[in-house]
Amino acid sequence: MNKRAVIELVVAQIEKDLAALVNATKATHAEATDEQNKAENKYDTRALEASYLAQGQSRQVMELLKAKQEFEALGTAESIPEGPVDIGTLLTLRRGSIDTVYLLGPKAGGLEISCEETLVTVITPQSPLGQQLMGKVQGESVAFSNDPGQKPSQITRVW
Repeated sequence: MNKRAVIELVVAQIEKDLAALVNATKATHAEATDEQNKAENKYDTRALEASYLAQGQSRQVMELLKAKQEFEALGTAESIPEGPVDIGTLLTLRRGSIDTVYLLGPKAGGLEISCEETLVTVITPQSPLGQQLMGKVQGESVAFSNDPGQKPSQITRVW
């Protein structure tokens, strides 16, 4: 699997999410400022609620723009193959007989893309799994929970 291709797919998904959110934000802003939504009495808060929603959506747009920029910067950065896990690392964890592929990204945790028929999940260093993975190398193990009976996952590939 090509890491640059994975990062390009993540950027494309962020752009798609961004376009949808920008459209939703414009619609919400239009609703908040529409003449029809002027308060009819002191208990009518439709316009106020719409303005709060538009403000929250605008913040999300800014977060997605920042995530897009940071992932684009990752796409041009060189990384050490099989080096320690850091932001920009693509890795495979094996738990039992199941392999799961993760991209440790600067933002956009939880985003999932499909590359070469393999599901890749973005995690961040702030997530519990990301915290455990930082600095580890291929062959080391991480635990998903504090349950001592739970078998740890092994890092089987880093690139």
